[in-house]
Amino acid sequence: MAKVGVVLAGCGFQDGAEIHESVLTLLALDRAGADVQIMAPDMDQFHVVNHLDGSELETSRNILIEAARIARGNIVDVATVSGSELDALIFPGGNGMAKNIFDYVMSGSECEVIPDVYNLTAEMLLAGKPIGAICIAPVMMAKVLQNLGKTGKLTGGCSEGISADMVAMGVTAIQAGPGEIIIDEENKIVSTPAYVEANSIKEAAEGIEKLVKKVMEMI
Repeated sequence: MAKVGVVLAGCGFQDGAEIHESVLTLLALDRAGADVQIMAPDMDQFHVVNHLDGSELETSRNILIEAARIARGNIVDVATVSGSELDALIFPGGNGMAKNIFDYVMSGSECEVIPDVYNLTAEMLLAGKPIGAICIAPVMMAKVLQNLGKTGKLTGGCSEGISADMVAMGVTAIQAGPGEIIIDEENKIVSTPAYVEANSIKEAAEGIEKLVKKVMEMI
């Protein structure tokens, strides 16, 4: 049975992981018969957002504890997982991912990936193991590839801004709709825009289901 890691950035698209994307990923993996290891960084999230009105709350929350809501408690600190333990890795997105996992919202193409996630991702890439990148996660993959001196092929949906930033990091940005996947055969990266382009959960599901299927085929 293939063991697939899923990295979550919290709980809630504005300050953590996109919940629909996360659950759709986990559902597709379960249907594919994968042994799933859910993980998240054990650190405070960038900020806390009231998802009802979009206001910022004067409090703090831990990313791992918040992500445990989606994982039903079955989750570990990403720092405790090695690439040697996994056959594949998938990143759901969300604006919160681009604040907590890497600082793209604040720093654009000059963003940095937190060390524990960067190290795991780089280990998987260098070992030739497949990675799925959903929503904003392809931007993080572009940064990891850049840091490793590699190029690649990814999608930021049809967003000119996201695509331009990925190109600035040295990758080829290919436009894609929510039901499409872009396959980088050389690096074994599969990407889909999900809610960068999707207007409904069924649209996001179409691309995510294709991504999971392709990642499983690449193992």
